[in-house]
Amino acid sequence: MNPFPFAMLYLVLSLSPAFSQQPSATTSAGPLPVESVFDKLPGRWVRLQGGYVITIRAVDADGKLDASYANPRPLPFHVAVASRDGNALKLLFELRAGGYYGSTYTLSYDAANDRLTGVYDQVVVKQKFDVVFVRDKS
Repeated sequence: MNPFPFAMLYLVLSLSPAFSQQPSATTSAGPLPVESVFDKLPGRWVRLQGGYVITIRAVDADGKLDASYANPRPLPFHVAVASRDGNALKLLFELRAGGYYGSTYTLSYDAANDRLTGVYDQVVVKQKFDVVFVRDKS
């Protein structure tokens, strides 16, 4: 009886678990990072009507914005969030400091023109204004 076939069978069976535990050369180390839908938002945004400034320093994965307002002195936002509505990026800012008493900016990001457009609801004077913010590139 020839022992060679048995030796080959033993070798194949003993090595196959080791091969199956080796990572494949085509297997990635993990998922590739996906660009956040909010990555375009950070920056200094200047309102065309009046020079007011919204500065967005960062956005977390849930859309919470690290942002402030200047008119011309800096003011904190009570609420500053971004959300996705279908393909649109929506932003909501609420001011309560400095006599703003809950006035809000409800904005959308216009990717084609790299600007924020929407409505400023000035609750103190009970008026709404169409507004446009452009990115300060200086």
